[in-house]
Amino acid sequence: MKSEWIATYEGSEIKVTNGWFTGEKLFINNELQDEQLNFITPSQMTGKLKTKNGAELNIKTNLSGFFSVSCRLFVDNKKVELQQTK
Repeated sequence: MKSEWIATYEGSEIKVTNGWFTGEKLFINNELQDEQLNFITPSQMTGKLKTKNGAELNIKTNLSGFFSVSCRLFVDNKKVELQQTK
């Protein structure tokens, strides 16, 4: 089963995917930033988002759950809402 969450932040698309065999992946504007293959421990991934004015913002995501997976996204330590698309 594959899950996917998407958020838009200052015009950039942030996507997090989770699959049984493909693991967890963090994409920013379709560029892979981080990936992990965890079966039991909670997943934590990080990346960088470059804003239109050239500033770099820190991105971090947390995935957790067993039967149902949930995802949280933080941009510069502020929680950003995600929409689950799959």
